[in-house]
Amino acid sequence: MLAIMKTRFRLLLTGGMMAAVAGLSAQNTNSGYFLDNYNYRYQMNPAFGNEYNFISFPGAGNINLAERGNLRLDNILYNINGKTSLFTNPSLGAAEVLDKFKDNNKIGANIKLNVLSGGWKAWGGYNTVSINAVANVNANVPKSLFTLIKEGASNRTYDITDLRATATGYAELALGHSRDIKQVKGLRIGVNLKFLIGVAAMDARFNEAKLVLDRDNWTATTDADIYANVGGFQYETKVDDKNGREYVSGMNLNGDGSIGPNGFGMALDLGATYEWRDFKFSLAVLDLGWLAYNKTRYASTNGPRTFETDAYIFNADKDADNSFKNEWNDIKDGFKELYQLNDNGDAGSHNYGLGTTLNVGVDYTLPYYRKLHFGLLSSTRFQGQFTWTEVRLSANVAPVKCFSADANVAFGTYGTSFGWLLNFYHKGFTIFAGMDHTLGKLAKQGIPLSSNASFNLGINFPF
Repeated sequence: MLAIMKTRFRLLLTGGMMAAVAGLSAQNTNSGYFLDNYNYRYQMNPAFGNEYNFISFPGAGNINLAERGNLRLDNILYNINGKTSLFTNPSLGAAEVLDKFKDNNKIGANIKLNVLSGGWKAWGGYNTVSINAVANVNANVPKSLFTLIKEGASNRTYDITDLRATATGYAELALGHSRDIKQVKGLRIGVNLKFLIGVAAMDARFNEAKLVLDRDNWTATTDADIYANVGGFQYETKVDDKNGREYVSGMNLNGDGSIGPNGFGMALDLGATYEWRDFKFSLAVLDLGWLAYNKTRYASTNGPRTFETDAYIFNADKDADNSFKNEWNDIKDGFKELYQLNDNGDAGSHNYGLGTTLNVGVDYTLPYYRKLHFGLLSSTRFQGQFTWTEVRLSANVAPVKCFSADANVAFGTYGTSFGWLLNFYHKGFTIFAGMDHTLGKLAKQGIPLSSNASFNLGINFPF
């Protein structure tokens, strides 16, 4: 039974990851929010303009990679006698292992690759055009699932409702404009209009999954769905010999068609800044919109399924109808039916929210050294159960005309982090690099043990 549950869990989780691989919400480097001459501040607040016109290096103008979560890699992998082992290793005590997991364990990855961007002064303000490739993956794993895998079936209740994996991949064309409002001194507003072309997406979830293992009775209830929007995607199916039902046994991309445009959406970024003496206040709301994917391959249990048994009395005679082997097989077959998803074919379109981000900032410039200023930025990303927030305090300095730098510390949903960004610029060429979360300890494979990391790099040409 436990093996069956593990198999269905892998199907749901792997399904979510596939959409990211196939498509390859957006991540921006908050360390650059207050930094002078950082070209891409307008992506965090569209009211920000630039001193110069610019055009990006094709494919490398602004590369953003980020990982966030509270599911640490070192909660799952352990070093035992010099060898890497899973948390299921019998030599590791259950209490020692399970105390490290949260009630809901989350991990997400965000990728935003700039294909081409440009900005110029005209029409009474500053204008921008950006073409980006964007991908987001998020997964939530309840602690009960780790408990069940570690302890095995013991006399208790396991509730793994809210087990979920989502992924989206899309292309983005953004048109922006910002300008000073002459009627209100110090006020500047901006807007980005985004046209989105969906490439791939997947949403896999357990709406309900509960296993009650009492001494005299076992009861299990499940309700699961998978929505897949990937060109050429198909579910693999098998027929259950016991009940004759066809069920989903796997996934592949070998069907007719190919990965390409598979949906459309629109979004808005709105922003404003206000300068008062040595302070600059700012407010922005990003990614107000949606993305509708087509050709949804929908698999489901088609509502809740329940299995209950008290078949604990068996005959020692192996040839009897209620022999141990027969009774155990009946129990396994009953549980297996709980996780048999039906391939419901093409369900039409499926909508995804982008995950709206709210940025609120205040910047203070030292009156006796104008090249140094301090910023406080609050960022909250609203994305259902994957919502997160952080508050980032930064020091920003531009000691010479060709260089500016930022150092900052952040506190939030996923702990404390140290960030930085270095920006070298000259008329004709700029390069920047930074991290919102500086890498800590890494696994041998180069993966951060804390499951939190970010990287930002770009080359651009001001004129």
